[in-house]
Amino acid sequence: MKLISAIIQPFRLEDVKGALTAIGIRGITVSEVRGFGRQKGHTEIYRGSEYQVDFIPKIQIDIALADDLVEPAIDAILDAA
Repeated sequence: MKLISAIIQPFRLEDVKGALTAIGIRGITVSEVRGFGRQKGHTEIYRGSEYQVDFIPKIQIDIALADDLVEPAIDAILDAA
């Protein structure tokens, strides 16, 4: 048994869910998270003041799988995300 955690962009969730369902995975845990990396942040203006937004919204998917499903699940996530 293995636990896979993947962090994806929110608009890719339905594609990833569909890809995982297609290979027979029926249950996933989805969490809304925030972070930064290569994308860095962006600047927003709120009530006339400029703010640097460093943390970008993401989706974290956690899946507990049997060992024989790990590679197909990783491939499905990489292809769909």
